[in-house]
Amino acid sequence: MTAPRAPPAPTRGEAYAFWLKLGFVSFGGPAGQIAIMHRELVERRRWISERRFLHALNYCMVLPGPEAQQLATYLGWLLHGTAGGIVAGALFVLPSLAILSALAWIYVAFGHLPAIAGMLDGVKPVVVAIVALAAWRIGTRTLTHPALVAIALAAFVAIQFAGVPFPLIVIGAALAGLLLGRVAPAAFTRAPSHGTAGRAPAGPSVIDDDTPPPSHMRFSRVRLATVVVVALALGLAALALVLALGGADGTLARMARFFTQAALVTFGGAYAVLPYVVQGAVERYGWLTAGQMIDGLALGETTPGPLIMVVAFVGFVGGWTQGAIPGADPAVSALAAAATATFFTFLPSFLFILVGAPLIEATHGDLRITAPLSGITAAVVGVVASLGVYFATHALWPQGFAADRLPSVFGTIVVLVAAIALGRYKVGVVPLVFAGALAGLARVMFP
Repeated sequence: MTAPRAPPAPTRGEAYAFWLKLGFVSFGGPAGQIAIMHRELVERRRWISERRFLHALNYCMVLPGPEAQQLATYLGWLLHGTAGGIVAGALFVLPSLAILSALAWIYVAFGHLPAIAGMLDGVKPVVVAIVALAAWRIGTRTLTHPALVAIALAAFVAIQFAGVPFPLIVIGAALAGLLLGRVAPAAFTRAPSHGTAGRAPAGPSVIDDDTPPPSHMRFSRVRLATVVVVALALGLAALALVLALGGADGTLARMARFFTQAALVTFGGAYAVLPYVVQGAVERYGWLTAGQMIDGLALGETTPGPLIMVVAFVGFVGGWTQGAIPGADPAVSALAAAATATFFTFLPSFLFILVGAPLIEATHGDLRITAPLSGITAAVVGVVASLGVYFATHALWPQGFAADRLPSVFGTIVVLVAAIALGRYKVGVVPLVFAGALAGLARVMFP
């Protein structure tokens, strides 16, 4: 019997067509998006072997930023070099940017209509249940030691009651994890799982376990310097355009600075950075309200692409309300702001993948690296729990939270039903958000 052969290597056109398709069907959050890539690239097409796929995933987990988008960038780079990585990462984001910008325009233009407002009122409690369940799932997967539980509780108290900025919580959690790694290294013996393993492929892959590294994967000082210089040039050119359009102290410039900072502290995924975005976009800059932030998260949950694309909604609404480009039409200002938020959020991710892979891959299994990261992940649980409390107070007390006032009966019922549907019956996020919208619409139409 003839041994199975590896399939032919995909052409650039075949690979780019796949990444474009992925950009339109990548629902389900990071876990769902990673599962789609595993099923298509490892099991069905056999472009990447199981071990190489998991190695890439573990590398992306080390970095700040959206791991699913970074994984797409990494695998595109693995197949077709720097250009392949840029195309894969960009196509993972651009469809979501276009769809979310269109939804944001409908939101700001027609969100005041009773029917639309009612649908959004039905969606907000669903988001509360989604965030609460996210905190629970992250916690059960990562809080494997009492000390990690303590870090999570400390992070919750710090951000919920003391108003400690998210970057300081990240630094404190990393230091706590580093200390814990020295006094109790057993706390890190159980690694979190993404559930990506599936059935074994039917045969060898294009890039298999023992495939020699392609030339573009070998470390080169010239290539590294070229990538860094080009990335910096792109960033400076974008910043120059932003300054020309809105001025040094304008909304666009502030968004460029803020979302660059956000990209550097997104350890733990999108849910971890949302409190930081709330602190900055809602409470510090006033680009949008807490209620609008909840609505944006709901729209982000129902569109393809990484959940961190909610930054495009934040940028769009902020650009619209703040007049990001003086004298321009609100829609033009909003689109410019959405593009600014997206560009400066994802540029560091491309740089991390295209530059850092040979360096960071050497740190896998090194407790000096994994311990601080585990501490940060533990803190993420507390931060996301705080986000759930924040959203709950605004969704269940629409007139403002008061200890002597009962929460909205409608909102409470929707939260409980959504939590049961998500946790007990594994209902998908997208149909649940639509169900909440229909419930809110029915409440308006049949009061």
